[in-house]
Amino acid sequence: MTVAADNFWSTLPLGRDVRLVARDVNGLAAFNKPAGTLSQPNSTRDEPRALLTAHYDINGEFYFWPDSDRGPAGKLWLLNRLDSATSGLLLATASEKLAYEIRALFQKRHIKKVYNALVFGVPRESREVWRDRLAVEKRGGQIRTSASGHIPAESHMRLLRVCKSTKSLGLIELEPRTGRSHQLRVQCAKRHLPIVGDATYGDFRANREFAKTTGEKRLFLHSLSTEFEYTLKGRDHTFSVTAPLPEEFGALFR
Repeated sequence: MTVAADNFWSTLPLGRDVRLVARDVNGLAAFNKPAGTLSQPNSTRDEPRALLTAHYDINGEFYFWPDSDRGPAGKLWLLNRLDSATSGLLLATASEKLAYEIRALFQKRHIKKVYNALVFGVPRESREVWRDRLAVEKRGGQIRTSASGHIPAESHMRLLRVCKSTKSLGLIELEPRTGRSHQLRVQCAKRHLPIVGDATYGDFRANREFAKTTGEKRLFLHSLSTEFEYTLKGRDHTFSVTAPLPEEFGALFR
């Protein structure tokens, strides 16, 4: 395995406001993407608003770009995905071999991921374990998930803060133990704690009032931290990274 040189990382064709927040000696990297940015482009028309402004191979699950004045040709394998409306951490690697290793860890649920969400309402308990059975359908290229199905989903919730001015907004920490599509959004909605700004599963009236009052229209869900261990060439490595909570989250609790 050849580890990407420093100029590979410094010349990446990053999407708008995307930040490289961490990388290790083996070519594993973490990016902080803003809300509205795609994890991957679904067509060439999507490339300007994706993680990288580059072509994407759907079968190989990697970005690729040719030589240019900005830097050398390269490939970057995407390791996980977020809904475009969700901000926070995306993992990628410049090594195809390492991509297989890390994707296997995701499949085995050996990677700890923590999210923060702003919700309408306040949980009754400060800590809860949420277990549900979901149904996931894909219709016309769109994914829709419901809380009435046969697919097990588990998340651990912890209440972090309550908005003192309204008493009707809570900041919660969510650690999904399974990785179902739209899992956190559906589990929150089922418990009458819809995520602020969720235009699919949320409280549409409350979203309108919130946007009118604050001027914020984003989905208030952020992939905050990721931590795991992996083995490569007989050596153990730990990867731990955090993407700071966006300013608009904290502004509501001042």
